[in-house]
Amino acid sequence: MAKVAIFVANGFEDTEMVATCDVLRRAEKMFSGSFPVVDIVSINDSKHVKGAWNINVIADKVISEIDFNNYDCLVLPGGRTGVDHLKESEILMNALENHAKQNKIIAAICAAPEILGKLKLVDNVEITHYPGCDKDLDNAIKKPHIAAISDGNFITGSSIGAALQFGLQIVDHFTSTEQMLKLHDSLVFNY
Repeated sequence: MAKVAIFVANGFEDTEMVATCDVLRRAEKMFSGSFPVVDIVSINDSKHVKGAWNINVIADKVISEIDFNNYDCLVLPGGRTGVDHLKESEILMNALENHAKQNKIIAAICAAPEILGKLKLVDNVEITHYPGCDKDLDNAIKKPHIAAISDGNFITGSSIGAALQFGLQIVDHFTSTEQMLKLHDSLVFNY
């Protein structure tokens, strides 16, 4: 069972946020109790947030009204502008550091692993990221050719094209590989 918060700021990568949220909420529907809470959390004062491709979303909560201790997993979508805004949130940066100290899961996709690098959380950790988005990741073990990687308490995804696999990696971590594969099959990946 995992309670998840997905953080959004103006300029977030729309599909990465929506696909991850979708996969986790589908997992809850398929495996009741697996993800009882999947909150979209705005780091702004408003629940209204605009994605990188001008898709407007209404978050479930704003960052000032949540208790980070209630979450087992914090998710950071990519999108260059969105990631830059996330980095500016002192509340979020402090929460990520505390979450890591508690050995809880932090998941980041696309450019968002840079946040983990900035906080020095992924030194000697295998990660993936969007090609070229590797600022502050010099001490991480970078594998940008892989869709999604889980290493210790960190789950990373490479890009919008890996958003479903990223979500499935989170499902695999908190449920079982058998359940993740059942969900994978229901998504009908045709290769």
